[in-house]
Amino acid sequence: MADLFVTVDGRSLEATWTDDAPETKAALESALPVAGDGVRWGEELYFDLALDAPPENAREAVPEGAIAYWPAGSKLCLFWGETPASQDGEPRAAAPVTVVALLEDVSALSDLEGGARVQLERAE
Repeated sequence: MADLFVTVDGRSLEATWTDDAPETKAALESALPVAGDGVRWGEELYFDLALDAPPENAREAVPEGAIAYWPAGSKLCLFWGETPASQDGEPRAAAPVTVVALLEDVSALSDLEGGARVQLERAE
């Protein structure tokens, strides 16, 4: 069962929390719903979001479908494929990020062009 509903340019996606970053998860969960105009970087969208959360298990290589927070830049990021920083085809952030959730299916994002409005809300 989904923990989050994510809307990207009218596309509805579901996501589940990970257990790797309890402080970041709590900060994001208390801020929900959140939305922003996503900037595209390869197969990643990111938007401004200030959370009071330290880096937790931060890394550059992330799984496909990762929803991650970049504390140094105050950005929430969605990864569904390669970025300009990718190596060997894996999604990769430009700097270490904290993965807080995973999109269950990223196929709806495969034909996304340019930036897009992104919204996250609790699944009830």
